[in-house]
Amino acid sequence: MPALFGPGGNSASFVAQGYKHTYQAPGWLAERGLGAYEYQAGSGVRGSDATFAKIGEEAKKYGIAMSLHAPYYISLSGIEQAKRLASIGHIKKSLHAAKLMGADIIVIHCGSASKISRDQAMRLAADTLYRALEETAGEYDGIRLGIETMGKQNQLGTLDEVIALCKLDDRLWPVVDFGHLYARELGAIFSEGDRDSYRRVFDKIARELGDERAKGLHCHFSRIEYTGAGERRHLTFENHGGFGPDYRPLLEVIAEEELSPRIICESAGTMAEDAREMQDYYMSFISG
Repeated sequence: MPALFGPGGNSASFVAQGYKHTYQAPGWLAERGLGAYEYQAGSGVRGSDATFAKIGEEAKKYGIAMSLHAPYYISLSGIEQAKRLASIGHIKKSLHAAKLMGADIIVIHCGSASKISRDQAMRLAADTLYRALEETAGEYDGIRLGIETMGKQNQLGTLDEVIALCKLDDRLWPVVDFGHLYARELGAIFSEGDRDSYRRVFDKIARELGDERAKGLHCHFSRIEYTGAGERRHLTFENHGGFGPDYRPLLEVIAEEELSPRIICESAGTMAEDAREMQDYYMSFISG
C-alpha cells in the first residue's frame, strides 16, 4: 500500500472557490488526487452527530482516509487535576466524532512540562492516558489514540517521550510531526539531503514499538519557523524564509523502505496544495 497524502483542515483555496461545508472536502480532495484528510477540532469538538456522519459518508464515497485532531487544550500532563482529568472527556468527544466520521485515529497533544520536571509530566500523562483507555475500552475499537511529537522545548513530546507513552497500550500510536521535531531541535535535523535523520525515526519506532507502527506511521509535515525555544509558526512551501524541514529526503526514505505512512500537511493555508506537491514528488520517485 503506498503512502497517503492530504491536508489538515481546509486550504484557503477551498473557501475561495465557494465551498462552505467540511463535508464537501472529501470530494474536493478526490478531484485533486489526494487520499487523506484530517478534521481539525483544535478549538473543540463542535458539530452535530449528523454533520460528522455526513463527513464520514462523503469520505467513504470518495475513498478518503480520515483522522481527527483532538482539541489543543487537552493536557495529559496538567498539574491541576480537575483540568487534567477533564481532558479525558475531550478525548471521549473526539473519539465519538471520529467514529461517526469513519476516522481511524485521533491526534492528541501531550501537554506542558514547563512548571514540573519531565519525569513528573510523563507520570501524569501516563496516568491520564491509562484512565482514558480504561474508560473507553471496547467502545471505540479500531480507533487509535495518536500521541503527537511537539515543537516547543517546554512541551512534553520528544520522540522518546512519545514512544514511552505508546508502550502503555497497543491502542496508542505515535504521531510524528517532522516539522515539530525539526523546530525543537533548532533545525539540526531533516535538512536538505538528510535521509539518515528521517530513517532513524522510522528505525527507532520499529525497534521500540514494532514494525506495524513504524510502517503505517501517521505523520504531520510542514515547514516551521523556530526561535531558541522551538516552534514559532507554520509556513508554506512557497514562502518559507529558509526554514525547513525538507520533505524530499523523507519521501525518498519512505519509497526506498516501502513504507505506508499517512502524511498530513499542516502548511499555513496551503495544506492541500503542499500535500499534492509532496505526493507528486513521491510518485515521481517511486515510478522513476
